[in-house]
Amino acid sequence: MLADVVVDLQYGDSGKGKVSHHLCRTKDYTHVIRYNGGCNAGHTIYHEGKKFVTHHIPCGVFFGVRSIIGPGCVVNAKQFLKEIEELKESGFDVEELVKVASNAHVITDFHLAQDKREESIGTTKKGNGPAYRDKYDRRGVRAIEIPEFAPYIIDMYTELHENEEFDEVKILFEGAQGFGLDIDWGDYPYVTSSHCTVGGAILNGVPPNCIRDIWGVAKVYETYVGAKQFEGPDPVFEKIRDAGEEYGATTGRPRQVNWMDIDTLKMAIDINGVNQLVLNKVDVLDKVKRWCVYSGFNAFEFDKAEDMKLWITDELKTRVTNVTFSGDKHAI
Repeated sequence: MLADVVVDLQYGDSGKGKVSHHLCRTKDYTHVIRYNGGCNAGHTIYHEGKKFVTHHIPCGVFFGVRSIIGPGCVVNAKQFLKEIEELKESGFDVEELVKVASNAHVITDFHLAQDKREESIGTTKKGNGPAYRDKYDRRGVRAIEIPEFAPYIIDMYTELHENEEFDEVKILFEGAQGFGLDIDWGDYPYVTSSHCTVGGAILNGVPPNCIRDIWGVAKVYETYVGAKQFEGPDPVFEKIRDAGEEYGATTGRPRQVNWMDIDTLKMAIDINGVNQLVLNKVDVLDKVKRWCVYSGFNAFEFDKAEDMKLWITDELKTRVTNVTFSGDKHAI
């Protein structure tokens, strides 16, 4: 068994779906596993010229690869079945490919009603927090208990460790949200309710020594959606939001924008063990003609994108094997 992990190093919305889609197209995986979160996350993927936004289902389905919602996730049955129908209408073999771990937990109508009353954190109101709370309070509902999930249910141990269908199980772990929202490592309490790090992937049933590459994904600026004040006063951030189409894939809410913090990025790289780094949306800063990075209390402003790229690469050269700068939303 071997596994690669895609992990967001900021606050979500960094282009993980694009990176996962690229890896599925270029590598030989037997499984793609979503390892945390629920339908509070949306992955925007361009496949064969068509735009798809998935909230639960991993991107392996686009390439005929078994796609599993893992036990670290919480699942809304209505949203899941809606995605199933949309993908089926587009010609994808969801019945054969899409699976749900029997011990994944379910978001109920009660969880949704509770989350709608939350005002202090600025959640997506999708019921994740209450669902995870009940999971850890040992009164949650598991997917195996829901009749609608019956055609898709698998036992995760059997699927990964006793599967005679494949000579070697090769997994791509697809994460949701990001390091800055992790329940332990994020800016608590302005965090999500799941483990967004590589540790969250391992919790889905794969031994640590099977991990091969850890793909860290970030943008060359930062965005955040939630209740805390995040955006700086510079009017350029409004321009970046418009140029980068920085509106939530799940809620449509405008994302707050600020410059990238290199020190926070280094911390996320170190804790996750990232060896492959992708920095997205360089072209957005090119459109607004401003390039800046925070380091501690200092803001380093650059005359052009190439100067910024060289500076970032030099800052990270002892931490990662490769740094890829990406602009085009359709490719890395």
